[in-house]
Amino acid sequence: MNISDLKIFQAVAREGSITKAAQVLNYVQSNVTSRIQELEEQLNVPLFRRSNRGMTLTPAGENLLKYADQILTLLDEAIKTTQFSEHPSGPFRLGSIETAAATHLTPLLTEYHLRYPDVNLSLVTGETHSLLQKVLKYELDGAFVYGPVDAPEIEHIAAFEDELMLVSEPDEHDMYDLLTKPMLFFDVGCSHRARAEQFLNENGLTSGKIMEFGTLEVILNGVSSGLGVSLLPQSSIAKAEKAEMIASHRLPEGYRDLQIWFVYKKEAAYSSALVKFVQLVGEGKADEA
Repeated sequence: MNISDLKIFQAVAREGSITKAAQVLNYVQSNVTSRIQELEEQLNVPLFRRSNRGMTLTPAGENLLKYADQILTLLDEAIKTTQFSEHPSGPFRLGSIETAAATHLTPLLTEYHLRYPDVNLSLVTGETHSLLQKVLKYELDGAFVYGPVDAPEIEHIAAFEDELMLVSEPDEHDMYDLLTKPMLFFDVGCSHRARAEQFLNENGLTSGKIMEFGTLEVILNGVSSGLGVSLLPQSSIAKAEKAEMIASHRLPEGYRDLQIWFVYKKEAAYSSALVKFVQLVGEGKADEA
């Protein structure tokens, strides 16, 4: 068994498919299949259950995955320690909640790229919980999420502040009538949904349907057409409000303030790409102050 075997095994375990793992690793599919078979023969135990729906780990496979994750994490830390440089390079995987990606990140990422052009930036969007899980599993180097985050394995730096607004079609004005309409949110896990439910419960109100949508643009278009209302950060609705597509309404204190944190896994050593990014985020907060 070698490091390459463990990486292939880890990829198949995470993707649940030989085909998908081969794509992620940029390997030939037959090579991935043969390496998994050789690993099972070497250990004399099946590591996966095969079915038409994909591959799932056996108990032996689950046990091996724990050690594979630890070994590959230690190897990654060793590489980061030896490769630290004032001029970072290589892949740097970021995640962000959709609203922050749409309104806050472009200037930050542009400045980072200008300073460190040899870093290969990538960005995925999602909701806070799923992004945190990706950071904890080393699938992302860091992510912008709604804070506060209570996780002992996570480090953070405050990145941006915003205000949560109730958003409706332009001609609607009474907040309490609005809150009985269908509410448009991102997928399950959306941080604003919990705050909306808390507000409704504490004020003895009952909302209509909750509708889930994948993008900010679709939510804004739905609100503008009278499909329902939403709770969104002020920065993300500024253009739509200026164009008179929607109207915004301030929430009572205790529901307004939004904190956006940049979070990353607590480690003994950090890559130079991550260190420089955290420094840049800190510079932005200092400029705001």
